[in-house]
Amino acid sequence: MKKVGIAGYGITPFTKEDKKIESILFESTKSLLENNPKISKNNIDAVLVSTNNNSKYLSPILSEMMGIQPKIAHSVENLCNSGTNSIVSAFSYVASGLADMVLVSGAERYDSPGQILEWDNSRGEFKHPIFWASIFTSSYKRQFAVSDEQLALVSVKNHAQAQNNPNAISKKTYSIQDVINSKIITGDLKLLDCSRSCTGSASIILASDEMIKQITDQPIWISGIGQKTTSAGFTKNESFNSMESTKIASHTALQMANKKIQDVDVAEIHDAFSVCEPMALEAIGFSKNGEGLNLVKELYDKKDYKINPRGGLIGSGHPLGATGIAQTIEITQQLESNAKNRQIENAKVGLVHNMSAAATSSTVLVLEK
Repeated sequence: MKKVGIAGYGITPFTKEDKKIESILFESTKSLLENNPKISKNNIDAVLVSTNNNSKYLSPILSEMMGIQPKIAHSVENLCNSGTNSIVSAFSYVASGLADMVLVSGAERYDSPGQILEWDNSRGEFKHPIFWASIFTSSYKRQFAVSDEQLALVSVKNHAQAQNNPNAISKKTYSIQDVINSKIITGDLKLLDCSRSCTGSASIILASDEMIKQITDQPIWISGIGQKTTSAGFTKNESFNSMESTKIASHTALQMANKKIQDVDVAEIHDAFSVCEPMALEAIGFSKNGEGLNLVKELYDKKDYKINPRGGLIGSGHPLGATGIAQTIEITQQLESNAKNRQIENAKVGLVHNMSAAATSSTVLVLEK
């Protein structure tokens, strides 16, 4: 199996702007190529587009707009997990020798509803994902005697950290009381507990060992991959206060990378809602069950950006198809020591956690210098 690394990346600001999906894809890909002049379009063997807007021929369209004629071109859709699923597909093409260089570009519009399962339409007012998020929040609070104030700190932390991310949709900080007093969505969810759909794009180039050394003298390698899909419906989950697919995916990724959780210096966690961050931290192994919020408080008190340095999904925004790619770009920047005001000191190993639909599907990547 060939060694696979990250050769370059580009990202747009996450906004509420009304733009065509083709234009958003073009912007982050253009940024990638402009920032990495050693990357030749002629060497790009595959173009993968990550999006839930799958009504268009987007991968060939992007290829034509960019002047690329790849061997392979297709889209990947797997709800919020689409970005890392695309990266894993690209990794597989390169590692197997089917391609030497793959462009992965993800994008979404602010009004993208994602894909809705048929039974979601029968739930009345609270459709997916508000439905499962409310159940998860209620179950987690009850299981571990957690208060609304404790959960609100996730949003407070991630909005604060987003202020050092120029591409984040959040432009202000909030107090615990601000979160508690924000608009009531359900009995257990407030508006500021939720990440926001937005317009945005992120692009990344994966390349083989031989190819990447011609492009950059500080490649970041993908050394571990873990994926697990437990079901389509969240009622098949082991419980409503744990993430079984995340637990399995993280174990697989760390094992493949020959790393322990203690080796991870920085991580991007899929905090679609406040409750998701502590649940994911526990499933991955950063903390024991029921103690994820203790870690959140410790990091916040110390102003330690180890978890979600760019502001997570809550602070950065959540353009579904771009999210997993944006998370991977953040960890790449951290390992390059290129994350400016949110830089984790001496970061050598990073982890990306991206998931879909109440953690029915999870992907975990381990990156290292």
